[in-house]
Amino acid sequence: MRRFFTSESVTEGHPDKVCDKISDGILDELLKQDKNARAAVECCAAYNTLFITGEVSAKADVDYRAVARKVIKEIGYHHGSFAYDACDIIELVHGQSADIALGVDASMEKKAGGDELDAIGAGDQGMMFGYACRETEELMPLPIMLAHKLAKRLSELRKSKQLAYLRPDGKTQVTVEYEGKTPVRVDAIVVSTQHKETVSQEQIHHDVKELVVKAVIPAELLDENTKYYINPTGKFSIGGPEGDSGLTGRKIVVDTYGGRCAHGGGAFSGKDPTKVDRSAAYMARYVCKNLVAAGLCDEVEIELAYAIGVANPVSIFVDTFGTGKLPDDRLAEIVEKEFDLRPAAIIETLDLRRPIYSETAAYGHFGRPDFPWEKCDRAASLKKYL
Repeated sequence: MRRFFTSESVTEGHPDKVCDKISDGILDELLKQDKNARAAVECCAAYNTLFITGEVSAKADVDYRAVARKVIKEIGYHHGSFAYDACDIIELVHGQSADIALGVDASMEKKAGGDELDAIGAGDQGMMFGYACRETEELMPLPIMLAHKLAKRLSELRKSKQLAYLRPDGKTQVTVEYEGKTPVRVDAIVVSTQHKETVSQEQIHHDVKELVVKAVIPAELLDENTKYYINPTGKFSIGGPEGDSGLTGRKIVVDTYGGRCAHGGGAFSGKDPTKVDRSAAYMARYVCKNLVAAGLCDEVEIELAYAIGVANPVSIFVDTFGTGKLPDDRLAEIVEKEFDLRPAAIIETLDLRRPIYSETAAYGHFGRPDFPWEKCDRAASLKKYL
């Protein structure tokens, strides 16, 4: 059966990603001073103004405006209305709600006499999904991995000045053709990149195809029928928040699996690890990757669901799409037995009380080996169930 699947990515200069990067930059600064900081920082950027809001409770003294300007400068907005030294910044950050803190500080289980890993209750209700498959060496879907690599390549060429006319904003998209579940070719590639006013579209088309696409997409996946859409509007000189508004948490599908599996709806950036929207999604990926690496399945999606103030998940759902070596309900039992899914245990297992989040804010939170949730260190022990 022939089918097609498409995923997109964006560069760090995309207005939504600018906001994600600032939110996580602030979170990292808080964690440097107080590893137990509680934060849910969100930003909105439009034209010449950045709005920083959210909740922070921490023993830390962080200049949010200074952090934001540093991040904007590092991204590359040095000129225009949203330049790091020209944009207006409005700050409205308050402490965490005392009602929420009641459940996070001591879970329902802890209040009933539980152990130290019951100490933290989930910071909110909700469901989080994890996913892994054998399509790539990263155990990720191929379309989203290629889209991320194209976006990152644009940034590398811009920052190295090899393509000095490039500007920070950009989007990529990749359509992969499958035969059954096997990716066989790339059918379409879309690259839209902000650029200097004076460069010709012919130059951009040539350079993107030669230095971006061919450097990222394996040659065996390209053929004479692959379609290329490079700056299809014909011009992209106005970009970033000057061209469109940005918002923290608006690229949640880009951040995860490119639409390949379900999404619980919770964003990641700006949230400390007591927020299960972030930490439990990381843990779900860790579980999925180890199940696939252990050979218990070739593809798997896991849903974890939590209630506010309760440490243990209220449900665990496993779907291996018919690839499991054991029934899905049996794998759910194994997950519950082998992995401690309480927030405090997740934080301990993945060592999440560290300033590691700025790097996650662009080019995907998954499929990147430096992140602790990408380790396959439980795979060997899981093989006993085969």
